[in-house]
Amino acid sequence: MRVIAVQTLKEYYHKERKAEQSLLAWYKETENATWKTPNELKNQFANASIISDKRVVFNIHGNTYRLVVDIEYKLQIVFIVWLGTHQDYDKINIKTVAYVKTNQKKE
Repeated sequence: MRVIAVQTLKEYYHKERKAEQSLLAWYKETENATWKTPNELKNQFANASIISDKRVVFNIHGNTYRLVVDIEYKLQIVFIVWLGTHQDYDKINIKTVAYVKTNQKKE
């Protein structure tokens, strides 16, 4: 999979150091994946939450952080939509949150 907005991950883990290893591990696994369906993704990331046919939420660092992505399975692209703490995640509308840098915009 090609991950779009990797810079968002880097900016976040420079700010939140304890998230670094978990985000890098997620990135490496995702980059090497070739999911064609949400079911294939769930086989690899059983704790991921499938919100819609495109939107997925990953638990990062023991669920301390949440990573929201949109996936274009046919194009093999993962778009990073939102990244933040679990507490901040509880304040957003997961279905409407838009592409943003780290977690500057919350809905």
